[in-house]
Amino acid sequence: MIRTALLVVGVGCLTAADLVANVRGTREDDWFSWLVLGGSLAGLLVYRLRPVLAAVVTGAGVAVWTLYGHIGELLNLPVMIALYSVAERGGRRRTVRTAVVASVASGIVAVVSGQEEGRPFPSPVMEMIWPLVPLLLGEVVRGRRELTAYYAERARRAERERELEAARRVRAERVRIAREVHDIVAHTVSAMTVQAGVALDALDRRPELARSALRQVRASGREAVRELRATVTVLRDDDSREGAEASAAEPAPGLDQLEELVDRMAAGRLRVTLDAETGDRALPPVVELAAYRIVQEALTNVLRHANARQATVAVRQPGPGPGRGSLLVEVVDDGRGTGARDGAGGGFGLVGMRERAAAVGGTLECGPAPGGGFRVRAELPVLPVGEGA
Repeated sequence: MIRTALLVVGVGCLTAADLVANVRGTREDDWFSWLVLGGSLAGLLVYRLRPVLAAVVTGAGVAVWTLYGHIGELLNLPVMIALYSVAERGGRRRTVRTAVVASVASGIVAVVSGQEEGRPFPSPVMEMIWPLVPLLLGEVVRGRRELTAYYAERARRAERERELEAARRVRAERVRIAREVHDIVAHTVSAMTVQAGVALDALDRRPELARSALRQVRASGREAVRELRATVTVLRDDDSREGAEASAAEPAPGLDQLEELVDRMAAGRLRVTLDAETGDRALPPVVELAAYRIVQEALTNVLRHANARQATVAVRQPGPGPGRGSLLVEVVDDGRGTGARDGAGGGFGLVGMRERAAAVGGTLECGPAPGGGFRVRAELPVLPVGEGA
């Protein structure tokens, strides 16, 4: 409010000075002209809250001065400020309407006033143009402000999207890490528990079998340490040469390690048969890792929950030829019961297997096998290395 009052005072001083300094040949200032000035300044006080009203009042004051015979360079200053406010605080449609009305009204006043002889007066065309100047200036200022606000909002929206994307990636990475750790720890601990049980049972009667089982326990522990070290190396995001060499020296498990995995899992009464057809066709490492982890988790579930005597692991690579095929992975056991393996037990094994299959665009089905037991079957799409999509 103080800024408005100061502006009105300043405009009033300039307009009053012009009102006193009459153009030669025009009417001298008198009480009526000063009364019109007071009304114009009073209307200008509301130019921020009611710009259209301020423009009407100040515009009427200029018209009265002109028709009364006062001509000056700064008498239209109050209405110019009001017109600027109309455009700066409104919309484009209101600006256009105001421009048409103000221009036509100014032209009409000029024509009517110019009919009196001996009175100097500018061209009516010029009088129709000057109201457009403050309107155009206000429109430019408002447009620039709106453009700045638009860019600021777009920047805020982009920042929010980046934060959401970063949070989504963090969640996805946490799930991936949890899945890796679960697969390594659950599989190794289950295998070591079974082998330790075999060693304990055969310690007195069959020491050779006990020693063999203990060697398997040691091998499983070393394998778990190796995989955990590789996972920790990736998590540390070490850019040093040692970190890079460690990552390169510890490749992700693949189909060529299935036989070793099956040997570690076979213990006691459980026999595991591997039926793998691995040709020369190169497969993406992520697909091989997903297949390996699915077999690993399925066999871990067999050891922990199935009470099975036999399990069969079947892996079929896609045959030669162009196009996309599917790597088929199937693990079937002859155990009894599915309650602890269908997710009712609150574990993460089946969830992790489904996530691994989905991560490479595949599917996984699990449930009771037709002839009894439990079956896990996954189809993993394969795009041969070197071929385009």
